[in-house]
Amino acid sequence: MPVLMPFRHKLAVTKQRRNAVCLPPILIAGAESAPFFMRRFRSFLPLILLIGVGIALLSTGALNRFRPETLAAEQASLQLQIAAHPVVAAVLYVGAVTLAISTGIPGVVVMIMAGGMLYGIVVGTLLSVIGVTLGALILFLASRHAFGDHSHAHAPGFAGVLRKGYLAHPVSYTFFLRLVPFFPFGGVTVGLAWLRCPLWLFLAATGAGGAVMTGVETALGAGLAKNIGANRAISAELLADPKVVIPLVVMGLLALVPIVIGKWRSARAQAGAPPPN
Repeated sequence: MPVLMPFRHKLAVTKQRRNAVCLPPILIAGAESAPFFMRRFRSFLPLILLIGVGIALLSTGALNRFRPETLAAEQASLQLQIAAHPVVAAVLYVGAVTLAISTGIPGVVVMIMAGGMLYGIVVGTLLSVIGVTLGALILFLASRHAFGDHSHAHAPGFAGVLRKGYLAHPVSYTFFLRLVPFFPFGGVTVGLAWLRCPLWLFLAATGAGGAVMTGVETALGAGLAKNIGANRAISAELLADPKVVIPLVVMGLLALVPIVIGKWRSARAQAGAPPPN
């Protein structure tokens, strides 16, 4: 028996090695890719959670409470509650805007307008800018964590052209994307995260550039509040109210910014191009 023990041990080791070598390649590849998949999943988990919260907000209709026609019926009572609890009301409003912006869902403009209706232009703009900046920062950090550092990776097609142009003029690109209402706010935030926009530049563009659109939307909400206060409802007279018309005109002019810049660049390119033969 003592003589057979080393032989049995060698036989067992040989079988283990043979089984390890004979594993199908697909199982080996799956075992190697599992840790990579889990790392990528953990990277995307914060962004997935934010998207899930956004879907829940849209499916439950939570934003409908901030629609102008809904606020028209409750404006007086809401303003009384704000006057009774100004700090709590301000924190709740900033928190609601932060939550909505961080999920990247569309239609947050109704909340910004609600701030103008309830707080006026100055206070409403200040509170909305705080909420928008905080919410955008959360979405930006979650997106950048998901994408990782891909600055040296090849980007195909239009994505590569966009990244090349952004890296050449990061400041102008960032402020341009934040100022123009044509681009969705959440989509721009995710795009800037993918472009590896520096954090200081993102905060500056969101706080300063985003304040322009937030101020316009808040002024529009304040104009609606004036119309509702006079007519006890939203009426066609608001189309003749300068406090409503002027913000709409400013939003329209901002939407034309890409066209103006495109025309200007084309004119510069033609002026610098050699004359045709």
